[in-house]
Amino acid sequence: MQKPIPVNTPLLSGNELKYLTECIETGWISSEGHFIKVFEEKMAAYVGRNFGIAVSNGSAALDVAIKALNLQKGDEVIMPTFTIISPAQSVINVGAIPVLVESDETTWNMDVRKVEEKITNKTKAIVVVHIYGFPVDMQPILALCKKYNLFLIEDAAEMHGQTYHGQQCGSFGDISIFSFYPNKHITTGEGGMIMCNDEALADRCKKLRNLAFEPNGRRFIHYELGWNYRMTNMQAALGLAQLEKLDEHIKKKRHIGQKYNEGLTGLKGFQLPQIKTDYAENIYWVYGLVAETETLANETVKKLSEAKIGTRPFFWCMHEQPVFQKMGLFKNEKYPVAEKLARNGFYLPSGLGLTEEEIERVCNCLLE
Repeated sequence: MQKPIPVNTPLLSGNELKYLTECIETGWISSEGHFIKVFEEKMAAYVGRNFGIAVSNGSAALDVAIKALNLQKGDEVIMPTFTIISPAQSVINVGAIPVLVESDETTWNMDVRKVEEKITNKTKAIVVVHIYGFPVDMQPILALCKKYNLFLIEDAAEMHGQTYHGQQCGSFGDISIFSFYPNKHITTGEGGMIMCNDEALADRCKKLRNLAFEPNGRRFIHYELGWNYRMTNMQAALGLAQLEKLDEHIKKKRHIGQKYNEGLTGLKGFQLPQIKTDYAENIYWVYGLVAETETLANETVKKLSEAKIGTRPFFWCMHEQPVFQKMGLFKNEKYPVAEKLARNGFYLPSGLGLTEEEIERVCNCLLE
């Protein structure tokens, strides 16, 4: 009987057990242990930022980052419609208004050519979300932020180790975030990190992640609301071990992508991921396919499931989210490229623990 192939299997092949054992043996398991600071500093150094602020997950990182910029009720924030719900949720939670942008049909990222037309006198920030394997084309976005004096919030949740024109993703925003969910190139089980270069902004993020305790005031007296979004020492220990293996993980991800590309040569009816652009080589955070029709996508996912091969659908568009429609947002908005990606796209097993034999089995099943 064939074993199931999960959509993601993490790779824990470094110092994870050693560092976690140290946490347990010393008793430093909460957010007070020394691995937190080491992980923050080493992750920031890898990305090329002055400050890293570890938090409990990537969505928490977005909550803190967006609130730290002091966006006000009614401010407009431009972002892609094709993304996970977290960026839009964080924007709405501070009272700001998400303004959506169509997708690029080849990279699956926000179409940067359509951003400037969405800028108004209420626009205060742009959120870029690097999707699946490629970074957003950043030069046009950076130029728009400079031209209109806008904050740049960079969601690099999926882009550990990816570069844009040789510069690390996560180093572009006024404030940037990463996620360390188990399917990421670095995992802490759950976890995230905020990155910035401004010390005052970093201090504000540290305050907000810790229930907005006053750093120099009497404990348990609060002047604003924050969150308990702290990362534990055990999570940071895991993350540090993973960071030590990041370059190896990136090579493996690109190898997985290459093997899929070779194995799926001649596959009819599907768009395979683009291999490279003039600014980046695909890092294959996940290996996605976009079927020509929604029916073909659904039938293929069903067949793969019957063969015990895991898949996961692409993100659903923000303008079609029922929760936002109930709020009266995005009325009559249409984004055909993003809608096709959402309906017809899914990704194959892509985790770092994936074996060559499993890739071959997935490819054979698809070709059959």
